[in-house]
Amino acid sequence: MLEGLKVVEFSTYVAGPSAAMVMADWGAEVIKVESRSGDPTRHTFSASPHLKHNPVFEFENRGKRGVVLDISKPGGRDALVRILKDADIFITNLRPRALKRAKLDFASVHAELPRLIYCNVTGYGLEGEAADMPAFDIAAFWSRGGVASSTIPRGVEPFPIGPGVGDEICALATVSAALAAVNERARTGVGRQIETSLLRTGVFANGWNTAIQLRFGKVAATRSRRELFNPLSNYWPTADGTWVCTVTRHGADDWAGITSAAGLPQLMEDPRFATPRDRTQNAAALIDALDDGFSKLSLAEVGARLTAGDVIWAPMQNPGQVAGDPWAQAAGCFTEVEEDNGERYLAPAGPARLPGQPESVKRTAPGLGQHTRQVLAEAGYSAAEIEALIADGSAV
Repeated sequence: MLEGLKVVEFSTYVAGPSAAMVMADWGAEVIKVESRSGDPTRHTFSASPHLKHNPVFEFENRGKRGVVLDISKPGGRDALVRILKDADIFITNLRPRALKRAKLDFASVHAELPRLIYCNVTGYGLEGEAADMPAFDIAAFWSRGGVASSTIPRGVEPFPIGPGVGDEICALATVSAALAAVNERARTGVGRQIETSLLRTGVFANGWNTAIQLRFGKVAATRSRRELFNPLSNYWPTADGTWVCTVTRHGADDWAGITSAAGLPQLMEDPRFATPRDRTQNAAALIDALDDGFSKLSLAEVGARLTAGDVIWAPMQNPGQVAGDPWAQAAGCFTEVEEDNGERYLAPAGPARLPGQPESVKRTAPGLGQHTRQVLAEAGYSAAEIEALIADGSAV
């Protein structure tokens, strides 16, 4: 879909690289620019030298070509601008102060390249006292954005979000905004600045709770599974050690479906559970009864019964179980990536499928500076000029 679109990404870790990776998956030409030391995710498994692969870096950076430039040197900065001259989108998560120091902030670049769409991926946005604060998603998205407090039940000690989860959501926001700007530029002929932040993405992702807080001035505390207002939207243990999630809907007869699946249809006649309010007031007793019923059944039995009752349900799976899940395979959750030596491996697929278009095999992530000479030549540098840039450390 994005064939003919050129994206230059000068960012590290997750959100910026992931946004560029999604565009590469969809056919864009993506050039990854790194410093001499490389994106820190290249070193994720450096303490485990027996591991031959780095699935984290490979996932975030597949399908790209790699260039190393030192933007603190005039030659390195000028080389980046020349690479950007025919680019459509520039993605960076360098802090604003560092970008301005290198004259790579939006104002400086826009003056030279007015058609370029410039994407700042940030922790806390470009305005206010936190504009230059360092951030990861555990801090900005999960903690400050209110997602953690809306997820962790009261009385439970805080725990971190899984690695990169908030970053990946921010990446999708970046892709959406950048492609909206491409559409706008088709009308105006002028590029614009795009800003996404982990904080703003976290507030949006936690939108239900945020909206309630903004409208009513308060929001209910997150409760443990034994204290829920709706005890039927919950997790249930099975005989083979798996937890199963059920979620109820307004207007659906999920009460009958869940009690039937647990082998306890008699609960429907119990006056303690006659209405939703009764079930809330007697949640502990109801959960004890359903736990007892479900715990006598296997996951296969529970799943079949819940499906027959048209109840929304899912097993709580770890990544290993997801990798073998036929539902995940049918949904296209995995894609093949080919290494330079022709070997292939599976990796998480992008977030959208294109019906009617076969899933293409992706190109593996680039080595550090693997395509520096090639990309500089495409930017108009002669062989002698390229060697001079490399000799003075502006490029590697």
